[in-house]
Amino acid sequence: MPVLILKNMTSEGPGTIETFLKENDMSYKVIDLYAGEAVPDTSKFNTLVMLGGLMCANEKEQYPFLAFEEKLVRKFVADGKKVLGICLGAQIMANAFGSSVYKGEQKEAGWKDVELTDDGMRDQHMRSLAVHPAAGDFWKRFKVFHWHGDTFDIPKQAVRLFGSDMYANQAFRYGDNAYALQFHIEVTKDMIKNWVAAENMNYEIYRNDTERYHETCSARAYNFYQGFFSGI
Repeated sequence: MPVLILKNMTSEGPGTIETFLKENDMSYKVIDLYAGEAVPDTSKFNTLVMLGGLMCANEKEQYPFLAFEEKLVRKFVADGKKVLGICLGAQIMANAFGSSVYKGEQKEAGWKDVELTDDGMRDQHMRSLAVHPAAGDFWKRFKVFHWHGDTFDIPKQAVRLFGSDMYANQAFRYGDNAYALQFHIEVTKDMIKNWVAAENMNYEIYRNDTERYHETCSARAYNFYQGFFSGI
């Protein structure tokens, strides 16, 4: 069964997720909720991916599709299907399972460290992110790309997997198959350039770190995708 990818903003695409699925001949469908595209029969999908967006996950009156996604998350989890939420997608998952989403003290942007929790170190998919793709050694702390100003509480019955110096809650797992990541493992260089431009910022602020860390981050992401999307 295919993967259902939901875009919460037209500009926030699936990036390396789509590249991985294409390269491995995995069936998927991308739906742009922000543009009003209709969602197909969700029972035909066994994996749900929800991407980022500039809105807050609490803005359900202004963006009704956020409430739809919350219900869909709960349905997929109840049916034992896989769920991956990234940035806003992770915040939607937090709301879906009864936790609060709120503005942080400051925006977390750029290439910054995340650190595995003890539970994260025991999670096979998080360990796949932590193993350096070239050296093969295990890194408890490493660079990923951040682009968010909101954060969330960890839902009850969920397991906290990652934290950062700025925000303690960077990732969680709910049940066996649902993963929420506040940071962007899917990001491409062009996506970073576009996000920076949309904020009227100078890309030179991020250029050196992007050249230094992007390739390794993408390889880490591929290792995660290999495990997470297996069996679909």
